[in-house]
Amino acid sequence: MHKVTIKNSGHTFDVRPSQTVLQAAIEVGINLPYGCRNGACGACKAKLLQGKVTHDDYQGSAMSDAELAAGNALLCCARPIEDLSIECREVGGMAGIKPRILPARVAKKEQLAHDVIALHLQLPASERLQFKAGQYIEFILKDGKRRAFSIANAPHESDFLQLHIRVIAGGVFSEYVEKELQEKAILRLEAPFGSFFLREDSQKPIILVAGGTGFAPVKGIIEHMLHNNINREIVLYRGARELRDLYMHDLCEKWAALMPNITYIPVLSEPNAEDNWQGRTGLVHQAVLDDISDLSAYQAYACGAPPMVEIAHQTFVQQGLDAEEFFSDAFTFAATPKPVTV
Repeated sequence: MHKVTIKNSGHTFDVRPSQTVLQAAIEVGINLPYGCRNGACGACKAKLLQGKVTHDDYQGSAMSDAELAAGNALLCCARPIEDLSIECREVGGMAGIKPRILPARVAKKEQLAHDVIALHLQLPASERLQFKAGQYIEFILKDGKRRAFSIANAPHESDFLQLHIRVIAGGVFSEYVEKELQEKAILRLEAPFGSFFLREDSQKPIILVAGGTGFAPVKGIIEHMLHNNINREIVLYRGARELRDLYMHDLCEKWAALMPNITYIPVLSEPNAEDNWQGRTGLVHQAVLDDISDLSAYQAYACGAPPMVEIAHQTFVQQGLDAEEFFSDAFTFAATPKPVTV
């Protein structure tokens, strides 16, 4: 067992040989920033000040060889081989919420788009789940593998969970949900996970950028703000390929029509001629850059495919956004035996 000290706060915790640094931190309720937990998104990167680690496999896009050589560690994959001192900011606002394992009953399956299914899960009446809007759950499959999905509803509706599942060709779990999973079936899950949630200690206006089913956690955040009368300015940018991919479009238009603090800007990258699309086109992050020349006054929350999240982070900071005010959740998929987010 090795001890980890977080220089920024002075917090310490122990890591067992079977654990990564991030697993041990989550277990004891120390909230480090993270996303996928499988070496794909890079959100849990930290500076190694003292001590050595070995890394499980991770994707090169999450941490480059140059970053590794400069003394960085990817905490979701890092296993200490001696005591560590790390430099890493901690995430506030979690109020002691820790993940736990629960059963959930399938209440309803709903087709949201040609390739997106809403899965409505009923939780046990005696087991209310504490979570922050924007966090995610992990299904624990019979073979021990896991599949992660963002929660699309707000915490005040904690007796059920809504998930938006994109059906991916060859995706074992998503195809199972589409073709075989029946209502009333019992699934096993662990939740909540992730540091993608609204920072309520700020009054800055908010830019929300959602690509594809990245809309799910963004929907939860907006519904949480509406329920709690949080009236900060919101500009919601949604990116999709064509009109049929822009599911729940009517709901977003309703928010914008009813709430003066919400602006909704859908952006299609490849609209079909038959869509007769009169709205914005191109890449969703570019629409933000075109609309707001100075991002220094904003917080930005981006959720979707890793390339979109990465380019949004890079270009928003170049356009004045404080790097500490960018929050993200990158949806990753990998045909590997490790847990994946799809």
